[in-house]
Amino acid sequence: MTKKRILITGASRGLGLAISRKLAAEYQLILHATTPDSFTEVPADSQILCADLSDPEAVAGFCKQLKKEHGDTLYGVINNAGVTFDNSLIFQPEKAIDTMLNVNLRAPIMICKTAMKIFSLSKKGVIINISSVVGETGNAFQAVYAATKAGLVALSKSLAQEAAALNEAHQIRVLSVSPGFIATDMTDKLPEKEKEKYLKMIPSKRFGKAEDVAEMISFLLSEQSAYVNGTNIHVNGGLV
Repeated sequence: MTKKRILITGASRGLGLAISRKLAAEYQLILHATTPDSFTEVPADSQILCADLSDPEAVAGFCKQLKKEHGDTLYGVINNAGVTFDNSLIFQPEKAIDTMLNVNLRAPIMICKTAMKIFSLSKKGVIINISSVVGETGNAFQAVYAATKAGLVALSKSLAQEAAALNEAHQIRVLSVSPGFIATDMTDKLPEKEKEKYLKMIPSKRFGKAEDVAEMISFLLSEQSAYVNGTNIHVNGGLV
């Protein structure tokens, strides 16, 4: 039986690496990172497809290559890649703003556009956009990052409705997943006082693991979640 093919962006570390580990046995993976040497671990039978997602021209080339090489086999897309430069918006350099907008929102939009074209032919497929709890709650010094993550939730809900409007017989699902405080190299950079503040807000009384998110992604790709569509799933331990 041929394995379904899944694209994971930002797959070389953190959430992306955990997701690739979880999915490797069941799916054939297309793993994205900025450069090939970003990878320290690549599951067997995986393909590497690299691009700088902060560069619109590189994204265009990436999407063209994705469609050319996998246009007849792509089943799923996990838009996981993201960056943040925490700072007061007053002092945030425009270059940092542009980078967050390009990597976190523009690139996923363009990848979704390519995926929807591919899925419209097969009439099936799953897109999962990785958002964040701050896309709903907001967070001081993360105004631009939070805005991009909120944008992914709106994008996902809109595309789910769009797929149905274009073809009622489709089996295309589009979702977003909003992790809470997940222990990754990105969150490791936060000051201890900030970490303690979040821990007090989490009913589960622990920070999440990348594997917690990977388990949810695995479920949402599966047939067991066939009726889950056009919504945002929180994986946050009850963080409020």
